[in-house]
Amino acid sequence: MDIFIDSADTTEIKKWLDYGVIDGVTTNPSIMLKDGAYDIESRAREIAVAVDGRPVSVEVATNDLTEMVNQARVIAQWSPNIVIKIPIINESGEPCLGVISQLDKEGIKVNATAMMSFGQVALAAKAGATYASIFAGRVADEGGDVTRLIGMAADWLESWDYETKIIVGSIRGVIDIQDAACAGAHIVTIQPQFLSKMVDHKYTRETVRGFIIDAKKALAVREKKSGS
Repeated sequence: MDIFIDSADTTEIKKWLDYGVIDGVTTNPSIMLKDGAYDIESRAREIAVAVDGRPVSVEVATNDLTEMVNQARVIAQWSPNIVIKIPIINESGEPCLGVISQLDKEGIKVNATAMMSFGQVALAAKAGATYASIFAGRVADEGGDVTRLIGMAADWLESWDYETKIIVGSIRGVIDIQDAACAGAHIVTIQPQFLSKMVDHKYTRETVRGFIIDAKKALAVREKKSGS
């Protein structure tokens, strides 16, 4: 399973890259705004360079299907590792499948996003999406069985030899990451605060503290014996 970082904060992105655990980056207009990226092009280019060829998802900002294609073509020129996020439907409920299909034909990688159902994932894959982003937290908010959805989608994609990869996002807690991974997600995109919680544990800290204390005690005994 790959791990993407769900952030536009270059400091956080570079930190986790240095740790060696990040395989890509996802953003959206809300993340860009939260992380102070008021010039989306500038920040997207900066991230794309920082991650050294790893995929960076950048989202279009329109409900108009024709404009989606136009924006995607422009954004794709910012860097060869940029992936275009296209919602599976717009806010009026119009399918964006034609946009996904057109971009795929032009060789532009697409992250079909804001998906909440198996049907949406299946249609995105049929249309040629490189990635299919399931919003786990929002599925769960409406009482949906997220792990079953991820598992069904992953099995179906494999059975029919689709190359589309499932990204699970909208993470609300570390347990969501575990559930997504065990359900068969190809990628989980994780906010920096949950990456920090993944690696931390108070009993790990206490265990290490005990080791250090005992190591110092052993050294003191050795030095005492050496001096006697």
